[in-house]
Amino acid sequence: MRRDEDNANSRYQAMTDQCMAVLAAMSASFSFFTPELTDADEEQVRRYIDECPGLETYRFAIEDTFRLKTHVLTDKEESILAQMGEITGATNDIFTMLNNADISFGTIPDEDGEMVELTHGNYIKFMESHNRAVREAAYNAMYDAFKKLINTISTAYNYNTKTDVVTARIRKFPSSRDASLAGDNIPAEVYDNLVKTVNDNLPQMHRYTALRKKLLGLDKMYMYDMYVPLIELPEKQIPFEEGLDIIRKALLPLGDEYIERMNKGIAQGWIDVYENKGKTSGAYSFGCYDSYPYILLNYTDLLNDVFTIIHEMGHSMHSSYTREVQPYIYGSHSIFTAEVASTVNESLLMQYLLQHEEDPEMRKYLINMHLEAFRTTLFRQTQFAEFEDITHKAIEAGQPLTADWLCEEYEQLNRKYYGPAVEKDDTIKYEWSRIPHFYNAFYVYKYATGYSAATAISKKILEEGKPAADAYIEFLKTGESDYPIELLKIAGVDMGTKEPVEAAMDTFNQLLDEFEKLVG
Repeated sequence: MRRDEDNANSRYQAMTDQCMAVLAAMSASFSFFTPELTDADEEQVRRYIDECPGLETYRFAIEDTFRLKTHVLTDKEESILAQMGEITGATNDIFTMLNNADISFGTIPDEDGEMVELTHGNYIKFMESHNRAVREAAYNAMYDAFKKLINTISTAYNYNTKTDVVTARIRKFPSSRDASLAGDNIPAEVYDNLVKTVNDNLPQMHRYTALRKKLLGLDKMYMYDMYVPLIELPEKQIPFEEGLDIIRKALLPLGDEYIERMNKGIAQGWIDVYENKGKTSGAYSFGCYDSYPYILLNYTDLLNDVFTIIHEMGHSMHSSYTREVQPYIYGSHSIFTAEVASTVNESLLMQYLLQHEEDPEMRKYLINMHLEAFRTTLFRQTQFAEFEDITHKAIEAGQPLTADWLCEEYEQLNRKYYGPAVEKDDTIKYEWSRIPHFYNAFYVYKYATGYSAATAISKKILEEGKPAADAYIEFLKTGESDYPIELLKIAGVDMGTKEPVEAAMDTFNQLLDEFEKLVG
């Protein structure tokens, strides 16, 4: 993780490469185990588990291995694939270096006319500026940089997608999407239901973009107008410690023990707070089974940054609870459940802010912010999921992913999602090229499903109190001890049905109704 402090530091680049090499070697040396296990008589293995108490811990993991038996290769084939792991991840590493170390976005004029360097960390701040010239300058500078690299990035993404497809074929999966969903035992219907339900509600998104255009007073609205808050308030700086105090109050419904555990983690130094040159952009929670669940931030004293802290703290607290209770083999989380833990926190923060806000203008601001959370998480991540599905199906059909084709497909998808209120430009088609999540295929849909589940869980906690909070904490302790769909049932949500996504869409529509009334 030291590389993430400064991606241009060659010492930590080299150390990271050495770690990856060791991990690949370890994976190769362990590759005999799964083929040997799946070659064994299943009933005999189950008898061993019944007879030996020490094996009981591994029952679920062993049964899960048998579930995927048809996709396990021979010892030699598994060893070859494991050794290739060091190479197959190259496209992700190439994009990481381009995106975090090599790319430069130049300087743009800020609200005061001063020339400032545009970075990943301050991009959204500029996109939220009420000065339209600043938004347009940041938007054009960001995408101009990616446009200059579009052929290189397209080639990297093409081969990344080919790797997914080829690996799925080698393992005898019907498709790369099936291969990705199989790991968590997620039915394909969950993915398809998400895309269909969101598409069915796109008229509501178009209603929102039309309202945005009206409230901004624009004859023509562009994508660089999509992030600016519709309610203009004096910019309030929220220092890091003040942000932490807000978070503590918002999370009180989860109970005193949760707050005490979080406070201890902050005091132990879990969080790397501020941006610096070369630091990995964005934010994350990361660590290993016996380390702290560290949090990387690029904090800039804005309300959005408070939401980022509480989001990543949700991940870290999930890790803290799980690693305390679960053995190593179940001590991690699937992304499907991890995004629930982070988004429940965000939802509780939003509800806390709305409940304690008396200023009508600030209430409008917060509801708009909540609508934006739906837009950027439920709608936008589903748009990304649909794009991934299109690109992987194209490779599976024998079509290469050229820069022109990728840009055209993305532009069409963007127009479908945002509707006629947003003008066509020659810039947004490059947006796909700056999304790092695309190098971990079929990942982003879990943000949308997680958001839907979290909306339902946070509502239960606020309405039902301690019983719902206790059930949620029990869910946080489960790690990967069962399949994600089953684990979420502990917290009272069944993602095997359409209901959570449909309920989330109902919430979006209710918020939009209230917002329309408030703004007249």
